[in-house]
Order: sequence, then structure tokens, then C-alpha cells
Amino acid sequence: MRYINCIVLGFILLINANFSIAAEKKVETKKTEEVSAEKKELDKLTLENNLSKQKTIKKLRAVVEEKEETRAKYDLIMEKQKIKMAELEAEQKLLALENKLMGEKNNKALAELRQKNAKMKLENESQLELAKLKNAKELETIELEKKRMDFEMAKLKIEKEKMAAETAKLQVDLDLRLKKEEWKSEANKEPQYLLNPFKDGVLTVSDRRIPLNGVIRGGVADFVTDRIHYFNNKSKELPIFIVINSCPGGSVMEGFRILKAMETSKAPIHVIVKSFAASMAAAITTLAPHSYAYPNAIILHHQMSSGSWGNMTQMKEQLANRQEWERRVATPVAKKMGLSLEAFRKKMYENNSDADWEEFADKAIQYKWVNNIVNEIRETGFVKNPDIAQEEKTKSRFMEQMDEKGQSYVKLPRLNPFDFYYLYNPDNYYR
Repeated sequence: MRYINCIVLGFILLINANFSIAAEKKVETKKTEEVSAEKKELDKLTLENNLSKQKTIKKLRAVVEEKEETRAKYDLIMEKQKIKMAELEAEQKLLALENKLMGEKNNKALAELRQKNAKMKLENESQLELAKLKNAKELETIELEKKRMDFEMAKLKIEKEKMAAETAKLQVDLDLRLKKEEWKSEANKEPQYLLNPFKDGVLTVSDRRIPLNGVIRGGVADFVTDRIHYFNNKSKELPIFIVINSCPGGSVMEGFRILKAMETSKAPIHVIVKSFAASMAAAITTLAPHSYAYPNAIILHHQMSSGSWGNMTQMKEQLANRQEWERRVATPVAKKMGLSLEAFRKKMYENNSDADWEEFADKAIQYKWVNNIVNEIRETGFVKNPDIAQEEKTKSRFMEQMDEKGQSYVKLPRLNPFDFYYLYNPDNYYR
């Protein structure tokens, strides 16, 4: 503070000196002016100088006060920093002490760990030595066991090779035996495909044959016509054979599909009757372009018969439907015989009171029911032994049953609308 006052006093003296010099110069230059004017002017200047001096002092004091305030703030900040530094130094010393303590603890723990590690190392080395001795012994045992197993494997390999050789020999023998059996089970010859299969009473049938046996029911037309189409696709020149062992007839709708396929077939259709053909089957035989039968085979034509139900109008409509079916089936047969439909009906009753006109084939040929009588049928299509290579047969849904009177019967499937059975059924076996 004393230092600041000295500075202010020096500054004031300097200002006074400056102003005095200025006054003296004015006095010298204005010696001619009046003393009173000079004094007045001097007083004025002195007053102004004093005012200026007061302002300057005031400013200097403000500067000094501001500086002192700044100094005080600075000293306060420095004091706070000193306190903070003291606190930090104290904390640092505390941390150093704690670190030193922790280091001593760690050193102690490390020493203990090193001691334990040394002990464990010693124990591990001892155990390792023991393990090495034990492993050496075990390795020796394993090596001996391995050699024994290798020896056993070599023996097994030799035995396996011997067995494989014996098995191969047996397999060769078995294959040879199977081939021989297969050779024996087949005719080992191709079926005969003749453009003219009938010669000197002998009919030669190839494997282009379609069996037609049992009641003609739903699905039979698919079975027959699909095969007619298939054989046509293979060859349109070679004949197709429909072979009837025994067929009592059946559905007129299914039968007409078979007749239509026969009529439109490019390959010639040959129908063969071996035992019995009645009703729809008889119509198929008679209307076939080429037909054959054994002399003792029976062919039977008869009027269609069917039950009706409903009111009188309905039964009349059903009767008209049945009559139309009879006209469509029986008219072509009668025409081939050279008869009218009515004359054909009369002939049926002339030969049998039930109108079931049956004839042996050697007589039926006279009525043009069949075209040719055969004494021998050579089935060249059977090239495999039927006892060994039997075709898988679908179990029939139409099993024989027994009614309450002890009569055997077979229940026929339901027909499609407007269809009916054209079937020889004298004892009501088919129901």
C-alpha cells in the first residue's frame, strides 16, 4: 500500500512540475500583461490544474482499488488452490501409504503363492515321475494288447475272406440254381403272332389276349377296352383275342362299350368261347367279326328280364327303357341270323318255354351265333409257368354268400341309371 501511495505522490509531483514550468513560460512570454491578469489566469489555471489533478487522482484510486480487488481475488484463488493442493497432497500421502500397505500384502501373498507353487511343482514332478513309470507300464501292456488284437484281427480277416469266398461260391451256386429254375419256369420261346391265326381247325392265340369271365359289371368295360386300345397302339395288323371261359352276361352299358371298342378297333378282334357265353356275352360273341368256340361250348340267347318298381307311370317308363335296350342288343343279333326281332323272340320260345335258347357251339354255328368251330386252341401267350409266375389278383368284392334258406348267392353291385343286367340267372344265384 505504501508503495502505491509513493507512486501516486510522485505522479502528482510530476504533474505539478509540468504545470509550474508551463506557468513560468507563460509569465515570461506575457511580462507585458498586467500582474492582476496573470494572477487571475494563474488562479484559473491552478483551479483547472487542481480539478484535473483530482480527476486523475480519482481515476488512479479507481485503478488502484480495482487492482487491489483483483489482487484480493487472486490471493483468494491462490489460497483455495493451496488448500486444495494441501488436501491433494494429504490424499496422495494416504494413497501412497495404502499402496505401500497393499504392496506389502501383495508381496506377502506372492511369497505364499511362490511357496505353494514351489511345493506343487515338487509334488507334480514327483507325480509326473510316477505317472511316467505307470504310463510306461500301461503302454507296454497296451502294446502287447494291440499286438494280440492285431493277431486276432488278422485271424478274423482270414476267416472273413474264407467265408466271403464260400459265400460267393454259394451265391454263384444259388444264382445258377435260380437261373435254372427261372429257365425251367418259362417256355423260353416267343408267342406266335399270326395275321391269320385259324387254320385247319387250330386257333393260335398270342399274348394279345383279354380274358372276359364272370359277370360283366362296373369296371369290366374299362378292363377290356383299355387293353383293346393298348394292343391297337402296339400294332393295328395283328389280331386281338377276347377269351371267354365262362360268362353269364351282365350290364348292357358295359357290354355296349365293349361292342363299340370291337367295332372301331383297327386291329381285328377275335372272340373265343371255351365253355359258356350267355346273354350279353352271347351278344358279344355273335356280333364279333371273328368268333370261335369249342364244339361242346354252350351259347345262350334269351329275352331280357328285369324287375320294376314305382307307380304305373314309372313302371311304364322303365319298361320302355328295357324294350329299347332289347331292341338295340337283340336286333343286330337277329339281323345276323336273318330274322326279325319278333321272329327271334318266337324262336326262343320254340326251343325253350322260358325263352332261354341255348345251343352247343357245333349247332349254334348253324344260327350264325359263332363263326367257327375249333378243335384245338394253342395259347402261345402263356410263356411262364402259371404255378410259379401267378399274376396278383384283386380280391373280389362280390363274395358268395348264403341266405336264410341255405341258398348260395352273389349280390351284384348297383347299376348306373338306365342300365340293367342282361344276365342268364335261372336259379336267382345273382341278386
